[in-house]
Amino acid sequence: MNLTEELLIDICRGAAFLGTGGGGDPYIGRQMVRQAMEYGHQVEIIDPNEVPDDALVIPTAMMGAPTVLIEKLPRGDEAICSLKRLEKHLGKKAFATMPIEIGGINSTMPLVVGAYLDLPVVDADGMGRAFPELYQETFAVYGISCTPMAISNEYGDTTLIETHDNFMAEWLARGVTIRMGGAAYIAEYSMTGAEVKRTSIHNTLTLAISIGRCLREAREQHRDPFGALFTLMPQTPYKFITEIYQGKIVDVQRTTSAGFSVGSAQIQGMERFAGLMEITFQNEHLVARVDGDVKAIVPDLICIMDSETAEPITTEALRYGQRVKVLSVSCPPIMRTPEALKSFGPQIFGIEEPFTPIEDLTKQP
Repeated sequence: MNLTEELLIDICRGAAFLGTGGGGDPYIGRQMVRQAMEYGHQVEIIDPNEVPDDALVIPTAMMGAPTVLIEKLPRGDEAICSLKRLEKHLGKKAFATMPIEIGGINSTMPLVVGAYLDLPVVDADGMGRAFPELYQETFAVYGISCTPMAISNEYGDTTLIETHDNFMAEWLARGVTIRMGGAAYIAEYSMTGAEVKRTSIHNTLTLAISIGRCLREAREQHRDPFGALFTLMPQTPYKFITEIYQGKIVDVQRTTSAGFSVGSAQIQGMERFAGLMEITFQNEHLVARVDGDVKAIVPDLICIMDSETAEPITTEALRYGQRVKVLSVSCPPIMRTPEALKSFGPQIFGIEEPFTPIEDLTKQP
């Protein structure tokens, strides 16, 4: 499909939901894509099955703490510089680019790159949501190397990184990103079309469009947007969705540390919900507990939404006094395998409780 402005708005809202609080402010990414379209550039989104098996695909993204973007706006061509530097290193031109995650600005950054470089954007990603660290990708879980990777900032400074494994790639790239001001733009996980088909989560950009359209049309037609969302999600690979809390945000503790936005939000229960919910985040929401009992846990999605409009709220936008609903959504099966949980299960974040699917947590008293 060719992207329109209405589809762009839908992508950003849907990606903010799938990003489970992280991935960076989708508004900034939306404005960057809109500017490219106003300049006459088009964005083509293609199905993973349309990519030739031997074609080169280079994903592009923003790396760093989402809170930094509030004050340190991108110039706009940083990810383009990274992709061109990686092409030069590989000695081969990219056939397409692709998101590494389907959250916030990182659902739109490849759209910016695709628009200005006339590259199609593959309708897939490596997380099916957003995660804070580079090795937390289905690409990595199923054998793709993160490096060589290129990192660029708004001054055109670029670093090329090659490492022996994806954990070292994250460690070095995080250090470079911090020294570039806490936010930088990357090209990494270069792979063939055959590897895209094997290791990615397919059709997540079109899923984001479906979610965004669902919420938008429900509001336009004065229907319950939450009801519309609960009807849509069981028809997708994210088959289970439930409301785990409703209340008022009474405290937010948030700091930027080691290249991440880390902290917690406390929500006082309202309506049929009693007690105090605490949601811990590292860029993205990781675990939700009520009076110490786990109600949802990574890698399943924890989504905080405005209780009236159903607008997703990112971690950097959480504020005292907001009335919210907290939803949890089951992640795709590819993210629940034993191999995948070693990269983005609870223990990797220092959470003691084991992963329990939201379907099972909901059954518990």
